[in-house]
Amino acid sequence: MQTIRLGQTGIETAAIGFGGIPIIRLGRDEAASLMRLALERGITFFDTANRYMDSEEKMGLAFEGLRDKVVIATKTGMRRAKEAMEELELSLTRLRTDYIDLYQPHQVSTPEDYETLFGPDGAMGALVKAREQGKIRHIGITSHSLDMARKLVATGLFATIQFPYNIVETEAAENLFPEARAKGMGILVMKPFAGGMIDDGEVALRFLRREKDVLVLCGCDQAEQVEQAVSVFSGEPVWTEADAAKAQAYRDELGSRFCRRCEYCQPCPQGVRITYAMMYRVVTRRLSPAKAVNFSGAVMETVRDCVDCGECATRCPYNLPIPEMLREHLAMYDAHREAAK
Repeated sequence: MQTIRLGQTGIETAAIGFGGIPIIRLGRDEAASLMRLALERGITFFDTANRYMDSEEKMGLAFEGLRDKVVIATKTGMRRAKEAMEELELSLTRLRTDYIDLYQPHQVSTPEDYETLFGPDGAMGALVKAREQGKIRHIGITSHSLDMARKLVATGLFATIQFPYNIVETEAAENLFPEARAKGMGILVMKPFAGGMIDDGEVALRFLRREKDVLVLCGCDQAEQVEQAVSVFSGEPVWTEADAAKAQAYRDELGSRFCRRCEYCQPCPQGVRITYAMMYRVVTRRLSPAKAVNFSGAVMETVRDCVDCGECATRCPYNLPIPEMLREHLAMYDAHREAAK
């Protein structure tokens, strides 16, 4: 399998890593078995986060007694020292380990996040101390904002940068990746399937394999997905004219104004099922209007409860105008419902 050296960390790993969000849908034993299968197939880097429900606990179960065989990365969403250290200790307990290979402030995307993180009571100073104590081996950073990611890279304080990159979202390749390489940083790619919007996994992964030095974090909850990822990153790289045409079709379909299903906008105080309602436009491109109404009806009816408070939009890392988009999708749904009568 293709391997990479992760920046200047000294970490050598398969170029495909295991993303820890999807395993929250699995039972404990099932999740542990899947991760051990991934390890057996050559995947050695496993990424999770404190906020991913019971993902850390399942990872700890999977690798108890195998800690020296895997590289574990996790994250804190806290910006202040006290709370970040509380999350670090919780992660160590859940993961059944006394050190984290790569610890990352999670989703640092606003000026306020930045100022607090580096402020007098900010988490950054505490993370450096934790690294000196051996609880953390390397400090990385994650963001969904290109401008902020470039600002964070420019500090020279982080070993790695984790950022979305896929067939549709390619902006990072122009500036962010070259700037990170110039700093000797490792590059971790999240959202390889654009939050599930790219349904051809092989094409999505073949596209990403063209970047020779990035670590692609592939979220899996099925053995078949693990095998597919291993297969794509083994042997010679493949990228065909048919692949390029399919990639362009995804770009034409999704554009830049689409939901990545990260679910940071949830929960809605009014009970609107935001994530699924944001998918309605894509559903209509794959189903007839009548079938789309039948398929998404229960979800779209919850949009009528939206009071336009805007709370969801403030949480969106992609700055999508969520209430406006929900209204657009509801109008489309109502038109389809009327036509189906």
